[in-house]
Amino acid sequence: MKERIKSLVLATLVVASLVQSYFLIYRLPGGGDSIVTSETNYVKTENMGQERNIEELIFPDQMIIHLGEDKHTVFYPGNTFYQLIYSRLQGRAFDDFQRRSVQSVNWNQLRKENPGFELSFKEGIPVALLQRVMRLGTDSLFQGETINRISIYTAKNETKAHALFFSAKGDVVYEATQADLTVQDVQQHVDFGTSWTPYTLMDGGYYIPAEALETIEAVVPTGQFTVEQMQRSLFFDPSMTRNIREKDGSEIYTDSKRSLQVKQEQRWISYTDPAAPPAGQIDPAKDALSAVDFVNQHGGWKGRSRMMLKTADSKTQLQFQQYYGSFPILDSMQFRFGTISMEMQQETVSSYERSLEYLNEGEETKKSVNLPGGDKLKALIKKVTGKNRQVVDVYPAYRPSTIEDGLKLIPVWVIRFGNGEETTVS
Repeated sequence: MKERIKSLVLATLVVASLVQSYFLIYRLPGGGDSIVTSETNYVKTENMGQERNIEELIFPDQMIIHLGEDKHTVFYPGNTFYQLIYSRLQGRAFDDFQRRSVQSVNWNQLRKENPGFELSFKEGIPVALLQRVMRLGTDSLFQGETINRISIYTAKNETKAHALFFSAKGDVVYEATQADLTVQDVQQHVDFGTSWTPYTLMDGGYYIPAEALETIEAVVPTGQFTVEQMQRSLFFDPSMTRNIREKDGSEIYTDSKRSLQVKQEQRWISYTDPAAPPAGQIDPAKDALSAVDFVNQHGGWKGRSRMMLKTADSKTQLQFQQYYGSFPILDSMQFRFGTISMEMQQETVSSYERSLEYLNEGEETKKSVNLPGGDKLKALIKKVTGKNRQVVDVYPAYRPSTIEDGLKLIPVWVIRFGNGEETTVS
């Protein structure tokens, strides 16, 4: 009898010890989230946003369909035909690249006369990253390029399709002499645009709709990450950080190495890590992969975003621009929203900026509105252009405006000039 009592007491003590150990390790007295240390010595907290693969962040900002006889139309991300053409193209193989000067062909004439389509990657995508979403052969010269446009077309009386990859430097173009596309394939894709809104090719190489463009204006509820969530995510031990209040009302949290600046009025955070490795040889593709992994671990993604990339001062600068429907959401100094901005050195984050606010999609209200096209849009462009600025692109986007408990997304035309400046009209 005594032995049975001893065994029961011992079993009870063992169970109590295991329960106590569980709570001590996971710190869950009230059912909170477990804390996991990431490989980079940051703390990975609860899932704030979704994780993304880099392949989900690489897609053209627009797709131009050339119908021949100087007729064109444009598909934007999210459009059914855009998705269909892009998904088909990702399954085709392109190889045996031949390099030639971009001056060797009159490209405007080619666009006007030949049926085909173009994929625009405005800022350019390194081939090493483009190979993650397309089947591209390896070539020593081509491999080191950054591509900002892909043009696929057919020519009269020819039996094969042409596939051209334009360097973002603007000096050379690569033709894939082995392209897994037939003339019939290209024509089928071109036919998708025959009943779509007609667009006009302007002298600056950009396109505007010949008539008003039907769009959606939306009122979308928002949520907000807390400062505490970001602290737990970005600092190994948040309890060791100290708080500094700035004169402009922002607050800085620092562990004497890294710093997190919070601008409460703009609901915007800026994180810096001066301990990033010193400048060295840049590998934009590796930097981009590391940046996506970092966001996955430290905040995650809300909605869909498109990656934009450039290199400067021995750093890789990345911006992930959020989309709503088919159009990007504009980020401005007056109202910060919709982008994640990062600087990378040697695959390590040196700066990380993002909004604490995010859209609760699926709970919005929408109404149909029209953006001006044709002569009315031409007049608006002329009004803001002036004598010394050349227009290089016109594209639709959403301008966010704060309302109670949410954002109002207002469609506008964005006019981009040759010097990189942008302005909006509607």
